Amino acid sequence: MGSYGKLARRAVETEMPIMVQIQELIRGAKNAVSLAQGVVYWQPPKKALEKVKELVWEPSVSKYGPDEGLPELRAALTKKLQKENNLQKSSVMVTAGANQAFVNIVLTLCDAGDSVVMFAPYYFNAYMSFQMTGITNILVGPGNPKTLHPDADWLERTLMETKPTPKLVTVVNPGNPSGTYIPEPLLKRISDLCRDAGAWLVVDNTYEYFMYDGLKHSCIEGNHIVNIFSFSKAYGMMGWRVGYIAYPSEVEGFGTQLLKVQDNIPICASIISQHLALHSLETGPEWVTEQVKDLVKNKEIILEALSPLGEDAVRGGEGAIYLWARLPEKYVDDYAVVRWLAHKHGVVVIPGGACGCPGHLRISFGGLVEADCKSAANRLRTGLEELVKDGMVQ
Repeated sequence: MGSYGKLARRAVETEMPIMVQIQELIRGAKNAVSLAQGVVYWQPPKKALEKVKELVWEPSVSKYGPDEGLPELRAALTKKLQKENNLQKSSVMVTAGANQAFVNIVLTLCDAGDSVVMFAPYYFNAYMSFQMTGITNILVGPGNPKTLHPDADWLERTLMETKPTPKLVTVVNPGNPSGTYIPEPLLKRISDLCRDAGAWLVVDNTYEYFMYDGLKHSCIEGNHIVNIFSFSKAYGMMGWRVGYIAYPSEVEGFGTQLLKVQDNIPICASIISQHLALHSLETGPEWVTEQVKDLVKNKEIILEALSPLGEDAVRGGEGAIYLWARLPEKYVDDYAVVRWLAHKHGVVVIPGGACGCPGHLRISFGGLVEADCKSAANRLRTGLEELVKDGMVQ
């Protein structure tokens, strides 16, 4: 262990956040543009920002609020969940973003030493949340090579054969890092398998509004299901840190245990941020879907930039803000490719190895306006053409 002798093993053995590594890479690469971080280029609704601007002098904004969230925001979210997501029996807790929501859930439902299930390519922060809470048995299931959908047959076998039964299964829908949408019948099958095995199912719906090609997002509900949502991407509120948990109202003690965790992490989500979330909700989902429409062009631009990798190399993009690309076989070390693209071609993407799938790249098309996206795409295409033809020439 060396100098790590007195530090917690669970922290030391947790992977370094890929976004921290990427931020360092961007700082070190001259004038690099980012297609890496999962962000959107828009700000929250102007009307909502105007309203919270007036709240800075309001004394209650500088005080603690209820741990579970402002009553008026929770009421509005309950209504939204019932109307938009068809979640009729869920209670709401407001958190400081969806990542904190996920940590709350893991601490509430899992003990150190439990086994859990996720599917590759997985969301790196969820993986780290398990690692840092002492869960050492993370079972990573395969995705279908053609669709990247979670392999439900593998899940059925794993839940039956693993003793003790895994405590929790988690999916992101639509996917981060893949941008793949899990169709409702498959989500329902995954849910039924979890219910029958006595495992929890946690579904991260951060990108619920980010659906393309006429696809519609759907949620499922049950006493073994927890749904997570976020304001970050939909309303351009990344830095305001507001997410929320929809947990089963009928499960006795769930809310009480969740409150213990919440009180020891943020106490409550930022009060002014919660007000902004409430006013943003008032603009309605139409405001979000209007912004998302503009991303279709970005997606096409990036798809074209990835074409040097070959017809069959790109997956995802049905939802969320990501495309998932397979590198030529000899490039198993995708971190090296990412560093080379940053330093040689001035464009930054995420290595698939951070998501459990070495030899791939995650490309985000959400963070740049169209003109900047074109410029980044040109760099990416030039880099990939060179990679395929000549290799990583410095």
